[in-house]
Amino acid sequence: MKALRFYAPEDVRLEDVPEPVCAPDEVKLRVRNCSTCGTDVKIFYNGHQNLSPPRIIGHEIAGEIVQVGADINTTYGSDWKIGDRVQVIAAVPCGECHECRKGWMAVCQNQTSMGYQYDGGFAEYMIVPRQVLKVDGLNRIPDNVGFDEASAAEPFACAINAQELLGIEEGDTVVVFGAGPIGCMHIRIARGVHRCGPVYLVDVNAERLQMSADAVGPDEVIDGSQVDVVQRVMELTGGRGADVVITATAANVAQEQAIAMAARNGRISFFGGLPKTDPTITCDSNLVHYRQLHIHGANGSAPEHNKRALQYISTGQVPVKDLITRHIPLENVLDAFQIVKKGEAIKVTVEPAPAEVAAGV
Repeated sequence: MKALRFYAPEDVRLEDVPEPVCAPDEVKLRVRNCSTCGTDVKIFYNGHQNLSPPRIIGHEIAGEIVQVGADINTTYGSDWKIGDRVQVIAAVPCGECHECRKGWMAVCQNQTSMGYQYDGGFAEYMIVPRQVLKVDGLNRIPDNVGFDEASAAEPFACAINAQELLGIEEGDTVVVFGAGPIGCMHIRIARGVHRCGPVYLVDVNAERLQMSADAVGPDEVIDGSQVDVVQRVMELTGGRGADVVITATAANVAQEQAIAMAARNGRISFFGGLPKTDPTITCDSNLVHYRQLHIHGANGSAPEHNKRALQYISTGQVPVKDLITRHIPLENVLDAFQIVKKGEAIKVTVEPAPAEVAAGV
């Protein structure tokens, strides 16, 4: 079968590899969609400490079951069968550590990941490992949700986790830094789930800002390359500041600006991690102190957030179909990395198998 394997930074090869064999405690999928994100681009250029080459990468996965291990349904009390349409979690908690027992699976200290410790979804077929099945991380796709939409459930789940921590309330003013796919998802969730008030979208790439604004319709866009972002938010809020600020971009200045523009009792999500070579910011501690600010980290998601993402997509509460603006066949998968890097699309999905191919073929 064809698969994209990581060997070293900038040495990523689409090549023929043996089709994986399904063990009794595993499930085998024909991959229909594996979507891309900024993390994939980082891996392409820099690798990752948890990734042991050669490794098939790709972690935003949806497909259909072509083989069910003999022990699966008995062991896990499930009823999986050939032809079932499924989505796979990316971050895999252990289910046993202190954090998992507390219900904090998003910050499991023993977390492993698809495309890192296990072969991922940029391939025609893949194995769902027992570690995923053990924590109920294989999710049935609702009948009215496409494979491409389901593959977007994983980043969507990360945004759900972040906003859950923030406690967004009806009518809150929300600022989102980053006009990429995750920034768009944050806007859709804040409105569709939490019924927030005005939403302002910030970016320094004018073309990407306009492309995303056309899709999600923020109340105003702010081009950080042209105006003072903090000053503009203060003007828009009558000097009060934003109730909620989400930094869905790996930019130090965005985090500093988030603190400066937050209203009293404001909530801030440092959603985008910073480069390991430059992970610090300047924080006016007195602003945090006197305004009683709440600063949250947000790292990934738990299996339950993935289920909720699929549910929100199915009900139409948070649509994602229109955010997937490029569909790339597996043979052109390397093009997807450049499209994401250049910000030429909102969400790019790779399609190893066309939707019309029947299960089991």
